Amino acid sequence: MNDSTESGLQPVRGCPVAHHGADLTRLYGPDAATDPVGIYERLRKEHGSVAPVLLEGDVPAWLVLGYRDNRRVLDNPRQFSRDARIWRDWREGRIEETSPIMPMVGWRPDCVSQDGEPHRRLRGAVTDGLQAAAARGIRRHVTHFANKRIDAFADAGHADLVADYAEQLPMLVLTRMLGLPAADGQRLIESCAQVFKGGEGALEHNDRIMQILAELAERKRAEPGSDFATALLEHPAGLDHDEVVSHLRLVLIAAHTTTSNLLARVLQRVLTDAARLSGLVSGELNISSVVEEVMWDAPPLSVLPGRFATADMEFGGHHVEEGELLILGLAAGNLDPDVRPDSAVAVQGNQSHLAFSAGPHECPGQNIGQSIIEIGVDVLLHRLPDLRLAVPPEELSSTASTWESRLDSLPVEFAV
Repeated sequence: MNDSTESGLQPVRGCPVAHHGADLTRLYGPDAATDPVGIYERLRKEHGSVAPVLLEGDVPAWLVLGYRDNRRVLDNPRQFSRDARIWRDWREGRIEETSPIMPMVGWRPDCVSQDGEPHRRLRGAVTDGLQAAAARGIRRHVTHFANKRIDAFADAGHADLVADYAEQLPMLVLTRMLGLPAADGQRLIESCAQVFKGGEGALEHNDRIMQILAELAERKRAEPGSDFATALLEHPAGLDHDEVVSHLRLVLIAAHTTTSNLLARVLQRVLTDAARLSGLVSGELNISSVVEEVMWDAPPLSVLPGRFATADMEFGGHHVEEGELLILGLAAGNLDPDVRPDSAVAVQGNQSHLAFSAGPHECPGQNIGQSIIEIGVDVLLHRLPDLRLAVPPEELSSTASTWESRLDSLPVEFAV
């Protein structure tokens, strides 16, 4: 923890807006969409390892920028609870249930909204279900769907590996894993993206996801199968209907969004570095090392919602009050100069990044996500060994929301 003496900052009393004024940095909107890393670094210089910010709707929050500060929050649920029912702004009526940030920050009957024994009960069901799904042949499913996606554009000689591959492959695997019809996948890709993007459509798309998954749960209750939905329904933890649907939503949104984003970033890094590309094609380089680099430099979630202070405390040179919202700057923490003074130095073999969170709520499905990425890249490069970027690397662009920064497109060419 950086206290006021260590950071050189005087403690700030009370909530971000009340004591910094209303002119706070917004983590949403046009300015935030183009240079999130620049915003994080400016906030670090101005405020230290924790900074006051505004979320969509000008909702106040503390953004945790320091690596060690992020680990302190993630590792200490007694000080920083995941239970949004203690969120003071919501509890006192300043946050409407119709706020577009509620699908990301609000309480739900799932394991990421709980701590202690309720969390262990629900997470156990999710972990067991994911392990069973992986044992039933994730690698086979990824290989099948990767080839199917490549077949769709292989004769064209060109493709956009974001829209045609990275956005599609994880959802195809997930629909099979959850027990959903493949036809639902396209609608769910759009809805997952809108929930993370926020804005007026976030609630509508969240409702669409919940409806599709509620129907899935009812169908699997009547006709069980060898899928994740059935595993949740039959788990000894005895999940009720709302808990089952909420965990289907959690796995679908988190797994698709993070895996598709990370796959796009890994392909970007490979295709903009001739040495990496040739090393992978020849077998001299392992794709897992490239994935590791990207998880440090461009984690699939830039910011993780949310934690709530369980008591007044001094934190990062500021006074944080009970019930205030903290959001976790995973990208900023990975680039914290206190732990990574030179971001150009290789991080190969160092798995202490924040990309999958940490502590009791660390992502339980990270191995499945990594398998999708590694197999997806491997199949693509073996099917199209002369794959090359169709535009100069500097023309590639990204668009950020509060929670993530996504590559807009990745145009490529290859021989037919």
